[in-house]
Amino acid sequence: MYAVADVDGVISKKEKKEMMEMVANELVPAEEHKDERGMNDAHYAEIEFDILDEQMSDPESAFESFIEFIEEHHTALDDNMKKICLKVANKLAEAYHGTNKKEKLLIQKLKDHLRRI
Repeated sequence: MYAVADVDGVISKKEKKEMMEMVANELVPAEEHKDERGMNDAHYAEIEFDILDEQMSDPESAFESFIEFIEEHHTALDDNMKKICLKVANKLAEAYHGTNKKEKLLIQKLKDHLRRI
């Protein structure tokens, strides 16, 4: 989510708000696992987004890190979770003045990778 939001060099308040809504409405209902304190694991996407934003991380590095994560945990990604990942990426890209060329390329790269695993 961070890579999509920051690929154009700016993360707007609207994108942050959309990201928080997508975690609550898309990821939390789809994620069954909880941590030792009972927090739904989907909330870690929001935490990671905030950390990357605070560190002003490179969106390409963030994207590659996510790709490594899903490769390591590919057995947890069923077809429904893959669809949700793409839906979240698309909605986030559309949140600020529609989807731009860089966002489209990044989403296509994600889509291609999800298809391969």
